[in-house]
Amino acid sequence: PEIKEEVLRKDDRFLTLLKDVYVESKDPPVQVKDGGQRLPSKHEEKRLTKLGHLEGLDVKKVPKGKISLVEALTLLNNHKLQPQIWTAEKIAAEYSLELKEVNSLLEFFIPFTVQEFPKETKKAIAGHKPKKLT
Repeated sequence: PEIKEEVLRKDDRFLTLLKDVYVESKDPPVQVKDGGQRLPSKHEEKRLTKLGHLEGLDVKKVPKGKISLVEALTLLNNHKLQPQIWTAEKIAAEYSLELKEVNSLLEFFIPFTVQEFPKETKKAIAGHKPKKLT
């Protein structure tokens, strides 16, 4: 209780000292260096995507040196189906990419393939009779 009273008690001496305190802060003026050079522009050169009938599924413009997700899947599938036509050099030229990056893309990313099981396997599974639990 004594501590609570001490905390809640106002000290007039400290209040008058607080009223006399005034803090003023100023930021230094911003210095603009003009050496005759312009700052680099953040404007990136963009290219239109090459999507054909899949145009509604993806972005319309991408920066040069990059590809969209749909374009990546398309070029990987084209290379998989026709590797003699869709070579790394042709892909790099077509999509404005570096040859080193295209080679890495073709080496490490492989599109999925869908495979159906033979009908004999389905019959073998369907012919199997489950055991009854008692």
